[in-house]
Amino acid sequence: MSHAPHGNEIVICGYDMVSPLGVQLEEQWAAFTSGKSGIDWVRRFELRDTDLVKVSGEVPRLTYESFDFWNERDTGNWFSPVIFHSMLVAKRSLLHAGLKIDAGNARRIAITFSSAIGGLDAMIDAETKMSAGLSPHPFTNPNGCLNLVAGKVSILTGAQGPIFSPVAACATGATSVATAALLLRTGQADAVLAGACDFPVLRSLLGSFASMNGAFRSFDKPSDRAHRDPTKVSRPFSVDRKGFVVSEGAAAFVVTTRAYADQHHLPVRAVIKGIGMTSDAKHYVAPNLPTIVAAMQKAIGDSGLEPKHIDAVNAHAASTGVGDQCETEALWTVFGKDKVPPVTANKSQIGHTMGASSAIELVLTIESLASQCALPTLNHEPDPKLDPLPVIAATRPLEQRHVLSNAFGFGGCNCCLVVGR
Repeated sequence: MSHAPHGNEIVICGYDMVSPLGVQLEEQWAAFTSGKSGIDWVRRFELRDTDLVKVSGEVPRLTYESFDFWNERDTGNWFSPVIFHSMLVAKRSLLHAGLKIDAGNARRIAITFSSAIGGLDAMIDAETKMSAGLSPHPFTNPNGCLNLVAGKVSILTGAQGPIFSPVAACATGATSVATAALLLRTGQADAVLAGACDFPVLRSLLGSFASMNGAFRSFDKPSDRAHRDPTKVSRPFSVDRKGFVVSEGAAAFVVTTRAYADQHHLPVRAVIKGIGMTSDAKHYVAPNLPTIVAAMQKAIGDSGLEPKHIDAVNAHAASTGVGDQCETEALWTVFGKDKVPPVTANKSQIGHTMGASSAIELVLTIESLASQCALPTLNHEPDPKLDPLPVIAATRPLEQRHVLSNAFGFGGCNCCLVVGR
């Protein structure tokens, strides 16, 4: 992909997202720039004294009218929020791009849309019903099937090109965009609907993350600053970081080449300048410094740029001890310890939306490039072990042309993107 001719540049023409800070793009951007937090006490289920995790980032509930693409019977059958939120952001991203899919182009429009967790809620509901002697809903398996996320987007939009559901844990969203770029580069498609969606706020999943010391669970300690304030839980790169917040969200993109965008009069909102993907091949959850460094270096090298040309970093920064430490050391290695560009961590505001996180963070990166505004990293109290690291603690203007967006997932899935104006 390096040094691609101008017309072959991979561009993003439209996008949309939902997050714990809202369901309309403009309202979410306003909330992000004003430094709001979308993290609160769990509302998806009734908390018990035995629950290890008590906070989450939850997408505001949408009314039936929000999903105007199906009838009431459909809403009864396709009940997992992963399915219908994926469809919603996909439809809106097409509108944002001004791309219409019809008989003339349908077979050249691909889908790379996925989820890290999928419709796990549907399977848990089926287990509950069967334990009570009832039969599962007949649409249980379709709701729980990962590739039906992409399948329902295809059915909704009419796109008939190649279809994939790339799963790369927390890097799923970025990997969906990278897969889209590969389809475009190999001539398998003219445009791609790429994205990711996860709605994992389930008692069993939150408890499981806590038991493996991933999710924050220090609610019983009055000495912790989040004891009575859930907005203080997610604190990437901070000296007292103690784990991530499990959250919900979705984002979608219309990805194509500049030549196709120009030919069809589509707006070019951002350029995917470089892609770097690696596998840690070492540990099932712990990050591996050399392969994370390699992913960043590949993305920058693929863009034809040098590290000095990167103006900002949208960090993965899940707010875990080992993860934030490793990412900091990787940034030092790639840029030089005293030359790391300004760093922001969106998970401080909305928590960790699992597979959707890198997709949502890509939307925010594009919006930041367009507005020349850097988003804040909330709750930041510097860690001497991570010094120097130029974390952006409050929203501020920032001149930026190229941004490195990082995503690292369980299983050693690393995907870094260099995004340009």
